[in-house]
Amino acid sequence: MVTVTLYTRPGCHLCSQVEEDLQALQGTIPHKLAVIDIESDPALVQTFALEIPVVEVGPYRLKAPISRQQLQMTLGAAVDRRSQLERINDKAFQANTARVESVTASDRFSYWIAKHFLILFNAFLILYIGLPFLAPVFKKLEWNGPAEVIYKMYSPLCHQWAFRSFFLFGEQAYYPHAAAGMDGVLSFETVTGITDLNDPSRLQARNFEGNAVTGYKIALCERDVAIWGAMALFGLIYTFTGKRIPKIHWTLWLLIGLAPIGLDGFSQLLSQLPFDWIQAIFPYRESTPLLRSLTGMLFGTATAWFMFPLIEESMADTRRLLAKKFAVQK
Repeated sequence: MVTVTLYTRPGCHLCSQVEEDLQALQGTIPHKLAVIDIESDPALVQTFALEIPVVEVGPYRLKAPISRQQLQMTLGAAVDRRSQLERINDKAFQANTARVESVTASDRFSYWIAKHFLILFNAFLILYIGLPFLAPVFKKLEWNGPAEVIYKMYSPLCHQWAFRSFFLFGEQAYYPHAAAGMDGVLSFETVTGITDLNDPSRLQARNFEGNAVTGYKIALCERDVAIWGAMALFGLIYTFTGKRIPKIHWTLWLLIGLAPIGLDGFSQLLSQLPFDWIQAIFPYRESTPLLRSLTGMLFGTATAWFMFPLIEESMADTRRLLAKKFAVQK
């Protein structure tokens, strides 16, 4: 027996007429009717709002206006196609039929993930960007144990060099490398007395967590704070706008997101390599907190702007397919 999916919404008179026609055709062409209210999912509203009623039967789709004759012809074609596939013992058809005719725990879990993925993503991003700010708070409260746990947790994920990190509860919000040449700002070397920053590992700068005068560093560097903070902010905006923001083109992601951070980061990295011939081409430079934050924010925003709508497209397809499967089983 073929399955007919009818996409409808409350108050749709055309939808009610199509449903009545399908019920009337049950006697001549038996079929399973799955009725799906598009208002159960914003993605369905966006897809079908201007087209309902929409009827899907196997590979066939009808859009409004739909006559009973069209329904009868389409149902007949779908029945003939099913019969032919059954006669030739088509393996793909058999596998698809088996999947449609049974609802598993995996299906229900997949549907839950597809429906709530944005909440999960936002919760992860807020937690990921929020915990590093707790480290200096704990240090201020002299809760050194919990603070050290956070610093250690994030140490594999970030270099944590103090001269490229924000500080809380101190004289300044940051203490840049003297090479950054920021007038009117105390440098990291000045406030700490640590002057040997030529070692690529820069362990002293990594291990410096702050004190009562300088304040205490956040467990993520300035650029990472900007990247993950921008992603978390976009995730919240995308949620509260009903996931209606379209994704940006990948070329815009390259231009707005990757190019600025690549230019700032790699020019700094190359200029600090210990080779005279490289420094002759790229004079030694140290980026500033403003540039690191700005390029990080652009990268985080562009990445989230490209990624979140793209994932939502995939999740919307999953929800639509599973919603149809669930409706068939009712």
